[in-house]
Amino acid sequence: MSRESSEADLPGEAPLPGELSEALCAELIAFRRDLHMHPELGNQEFRTTAAIRARLEAAGLEPRVLPSGTGLMCDIGSWDGAHPMLAIRADIDALPIPDAKAGVPYRSTVPDRAHACGHDVHTTTVLGAGLVLAELHRQGRLPAPVRLLFQPAEEVLPGGAADAIVAGVLDGVGRIIAVHCDPRVDAGRIGLRHGAITSACDRLEVSLDGPGGHTARPHLTTDLVTAVARVAADVPALLARRIDARAGLALTWGRIEAGHACNVIPMHAELAGTVRCLDLAAWRDAPDLVHAAIDEVATLHGAKSEINYVRGVPPVVNDPVITELLRDAMAARRGPYAIEDTEQSLGGEDFSWYLEHVPGAMARLGVRTPGSNARLDLHRGDFDADEAAIKVGVELFTAAALLDGNRS
Repeated sequence: MSRESSEADLPGEAPLPGELSEALCAELIAFRRDLHMHPELGNQEFRTTAAIRARLEAAGLEPRVLPSGTGLMCDIGSWDGAHPMLAIRADIDALPIPDAKAGVPYRSTVPDRAHACGHDVHTTTVLGAGLVLAELHRQGRLPAPVRLLFQPAEEVLPGGAADAIVAGVLDGVGRIIAVHCDPRVDAGRIGLRHGAITSACDRLEVSLDGPGGHTARPHLTTDLVTAVARVAADVPALLARRIDARAGLALTWGRIEAGHACNVIPMHAELAGTVRCLDLAAWRDAPDLVHAAIDEVATLHGAKSEINYVRGVPPVVNDPVITELLRDAMAARRGPYAIEDTEQSLGGEDFSWYLEHVPGAMARLGVRTPGSNARLDLHRGDFDADEAAIKVGVELFTAAALLDGNRS
């Protein structure tokens, strides 16, 4: 929906300031492509941090790099110490997978590194919002100060948000917003949901040990290949019967290793995967349930188990008031028809750690080209985003900052 038609849906209301120029849109697309070509893993985002810092300083702002040396925060306007600020957060790290896209000039130049989750888009939208809001502040049209937060290491459990919070990024902040790319939603639209919008996500590593031997005499060994196969198949099934199905707890394996020769029963086997859960209370019970199920199956097959259960992130639970702020912001920019309801995802997001301290909400940012039949997904080497989504994200954030400031 065009800007003009959205204003027609809001009779009597003056349009919000902060329209993006064509030059800024082009600059932001170029910035995103530069990040996409130079992806950096969590806590290694030095080039990315430097690029963001340089552009913010060129706009007359004073960004502060986080103590870890990557990531930064930047205030627009001066906090008066009385009225908590709105924070707008982006994550800046990439994934350790190869970029499998062909035919695009901005394909990753770094082997086995790719922005396959859209963090380059997240970063660019928050940068763009900062540039627009900084100009409004210079014009005296920004009603309240805003904090930009560019967070490192979202993909590194338990997430860089925890370190950022310790570094003080929430000092003076009363509300926080963010977006996450969604390849199931068309560019030009966002998805919103009250309550939990992501799941909890933990990492699980399991080692199984036992006496190996010749495959001609498995009765004299602990058959670890069979044992690891049974753990892989039976533990998820056991968990499905030991927790309320409505909790949405899912154990999914991503790696299994056992043995080196076809006629040798190994002495060691490993599994690794993730535990995801839609329900916060069930997530708190998950470690004990998973430990018990693994030990039970391993013991049945005579294997000794060693379990490393790494706590990850709780669900992102959207505050209803902040969710409605995002709804109002999008409606003000593009009309109510640019908003759709979205389901709770089994993906994890460390944005949830901020919501342990302040209310906030995350929106799904549509990045699918309208009319496209492509089935692209996150965390795949061929993932890409329709760059029209960048302008949408900037519009959403700037409108939210203006509406929130006027209501404070």
